[in-house]
Amino acid sequence: MEVDRADGRTRNQLRPLACTRGTLNRAHGSATWSQGETKVLAAVFGPKAGTKKNENPEKACIEVIWKPKTGQIGKPEKEYEMILKTTLQSICLLTVNPNTTTSIIVQVVNDDGALLPCAINAACAALVDAGIPLKHLAVAICCCLPDGGYVILDPCKLEEQRTKAFAYLVFPNSLASVRRKGSLQVEVEPVEHGIITSVTRGVMPVEDYLRCLERGRAVSAKLSEFLRRSM
Repeated sequence: MEVDRADGRTRNQLRPLACTRGTLNRAHGSATWSQGETKVLAAVFGPKAGTKKNENPEKACIEVIWKPKTGQIGKPEKEYEMILKTTLQSICLLTVNPNTTTSIIVQVVNDDGALLPCAINAACAALVDAGIPLKHLAVAICCCLPDGGYVILDPCKLEEQRTKAFAYLVFPNSLASVRRKGSLQVEVEPVEHGIITSVTRGVMPVEDYLRCLERGRAVSAKLSEFLRRSM
């Protein structure tokens, strides 16, 4: 049974994707990422000498600064910063530039749902634009659980507000997507079937969460292919 969505999409259909790299001249790397009307600009500065307080000087430090469209940063934005930092640290090769700090500034241009996944995708594209060494690329998706007991992907703001629960999922890309022929090989764990980050909101039974994982992993291949083409 198909589901009627406000914009006419099917339950597994993503909003139109767009990615532009090199948006800012003064940043070492930058990218804009949009999914429908949700749009985020990410800028990378660094690596700069020295690490932040309480960071390991034997590794590179990742700093994330979240800038909302309007108003001051609050608790939700602080949580987004933490999730973004943890996610980006897991895909960056932190031992390549030890005792340095790379800052990623995330500017929300417009929020029409699935904001955090959009920000993660923008930040990943900006890191590539800046030439930051990565283990692999990553793509993020939001899976929603409306009252009907089915899963819808990439919700707009209205769908997010009406849903009983949703999950932000970040999946790794193939290692081949970021390694050039003859480049230095780095020993890392297999990532083809793994998951990098998982954040849930609302009440979600285990069975529904596993369905979200299945749907999210299936569509991550499309997101990965789009990201590779954008690179």
